[in-house]
Formats: sequence, C-alpha cells, structure tokens
Amino acid sequence: MTSNYESLDIYKIALELFIKTHPFSLKLPKFELYELGSQLRRAADSINSNIVEGYGRRRYKNDYIKFLVYAHSSNDETVNCLKKIAMLYPNLQDEASQLMENYNLLGGKINNFIWFVTNNK
Repeated sequence: MTSNYESLDIYKIALELFIKTHPFSLKLPKFELYELGSQLRRAADSINSNIVEGYGRRRYKNDYIKFLVYAHSSNDETVNCLKKIAMLYPNLQDEASQLMENYNLLGGKINNFIWFVTNNK
C-alpha cells in the first residue's frame, strides 16, 4: 500500500486536472461563472477531496471504497459539466474536449483502483 494519498496516481492526476479546470472555468461568460462554472469547479475539486478523505479512512475498507466511488461520481459530473460547456460555448469546445478526454482517462483509473481496493485489501 502507498505511504500517503499524495503518492496515489489518481490523486496526482485529479489535482493536476483541477488546477487546469479552475482557470478554464473562469473563461465562461460572467453570468455563467456562478452557475455552470461553480458547478464545474466544485465537481472537479470533489474528485481529489474524496480520494483524500477515503484514504484517511482506508483502515475501513467499505468507507475507503465509498469515498472512491464518490470520487468517480464527481469525475462523471465534471465530464458532464464540460460536455455542457462544449455544447453551449463553441469558443471553449476544444479546451473542454481535451479536459473531458483527460477526465475520462482518470475515471478509468479510479474505477481500476476501486477494483484493486475491493479485491486486494
């Protein structure tokens, strides 16, 4: 097992993507910053936050898995927000699509990690 949550690949990737997603969300029109932009920021932040909280509860396997599932769900929510942005704001479509691709890859990694924890701990 890893020595701390910061050594988990899914944590590193989630944090890196959040750092890219936050400034991207600020490119939305002003009226959208506190609607879809806020939802995107919160969902993206929730991914790595749930990974951290789950890691803190790793002694309790079911709790750990529960928070990893929350992280995966937040990842799906983030992709959904990006999809909406790509559809509503064509000028942001390329960047939103690239972020979606990266979040889809992260979702696969989180899913694999959930399987690993379920079957090996």
